[in-house]
Amino acid sequence: MQRADTFFTPAEGEQIRQAVAAAETATAGEIVTMVVDSSDTYRESETLGATLLAGFVAIVIAVAMHHVTIWSYIPMVFMLYFPCRLLFRSVPRLKLSFVGRRRLHEAVRERAVRAFYEKGLYRTRGATGILIFISLLERKVWILGDRGINEKIAPHFWNEIAVTLTKGLREGEGGAALCRAIAACGAELSRHFPRAADDTDELPNDLLTQDG
Repeated sequence: MQRADTFFTPAEGEQIRQAVAAAETATAGEIVTMVVDSSDTYRESETLGATLLAGFVAIVIAVAMHHVTIWSYIPMVFMLYFPCRLLFRSVPRLKLSFVGRRRLHEAVRERAVRAFYEKGLYRTRGATGILIFISLLERKVWILGDRGINEKIAPHFWNEIAVTLTKGLREGEGGAALCRAIAACGAELSRHFPRAADDTDELPNDLLTQDG
């Protein structure tokens, strides 16, 4: 599984920091970038997947041994369940086969909202904080703006940037794609929230992770 703290190289991290700083030179908006390993543990999918896999393996073993009875099958499923669950826990991407699209969507959205408040984006002077949130396991991007931004910029604008950034991440050019997304956000913010003479940098420009 890709890890948030190593997904971008140190050089890309510096390029992202510079892109944020450059984007904020013309706007009072505050742009924060964040990448996390995953947005949820999906424990229910881990349990379901492990149960189904254990049941399947138990059937295969029972048939191979020509000994298919409920008295041997159920204990075998029980014994196989724990190593199967360990497998799903060790390879989180396996869980996604048992997670619905809506569940993934909601998990990333909720994690982005939590990060928005955990990282203090709601505290900016003009309520102009914006979070570009990347969740690696789900391969999803969520862009979340504060109330001041949402009053002037329609959500579909951020959705278009998120789709383009997601495509870039999947094509292996995450650093460049994120820098382009930052520049696009900065350009739009500068139209609605031009930088004031007394503007200060209120939020960090460095790429954040769940531990950052």
